[in-house]
Amino acid sequence: MDILYQDNHLLVVVKPPNMPVQADESGDLDLLSALKAYIKEAYHKPGAAYLGLVHRLDRPAGGVMVFARTSKAASRLSSQFAGHGAKKRYFALACGHGEGGQLQGYIRRLPEGGACLCQAQDPEAKPARLSYRPLAYAQGLTLADVALYTGRHHQIRLQFAGAGLPLYGDQRYNPQAKPGQQLALWAYSLTIQHPTLHKAMTFTALPQGAPGIPRLCPGYGWGGGGVPAGLPG
Repeated sequence: MDILYQDNHLLVVVKPPNMPVQADESGDLDLLSALKAYIKEAYHKPGAAYLGLVHRLDRPAGGVMVFARTSKAASRLSSQFAGHGAKKRYFALACGHGEGGQLQGYIRRLPEGGACLCQAQDPEAKPARLSYRPLAYAQGLTLADVALYTGRHHQIRLQFAGAGLPLYGDQRYNPQAKPGQQLALWAYSLTIQHPTLHKAMTFTALPQGAPGIPRLCPGYGWGGGGVPAGLPG
């Protein structure tokens, strides 16, 4: 278990790619259950350990996640994510040549699973906005640093695909993805306000590489150089 930070209110960890955040129909071990078991053992909890799930990552993606260790922390962190106070940054490996900038539009969830881009008039439409900038180009791919301003279902994957830049290995939204390819999407940075200390805290974790993901730059597995500076607003 890769733990970045823990105290009486927070548990910040690195989610492994392809691990579900919470239990699903697959029956595979999920991150929430694994962390509850860790807390129960590490802190000698006699009963069931409490751990609040306040945000999510897609199952095939990996990276930084925060969990709440108290109900008060869960409420305050949930408000940050709902109100876009939490700042999230991602690495994404896109197929094609991305010039950078903002992607804006609308997304709605589908009853059969997944989501789609839609028009503003759709009664279930939710606004979606992100910014990205290219860090490297190679092999017909763009390594992008993404700032997410809204947290819609599959947002990065959908908006990049809608811009003609589907993510490498995206089995759902990239028709050119080959079976077994790993989705190249990694949540490398998360900034939150500590729920009781009321100070900003930033946590980072860099991808270590995965089989089949091209290495555009040395140092990050499939990233490059160092944690990038700010994106355009």
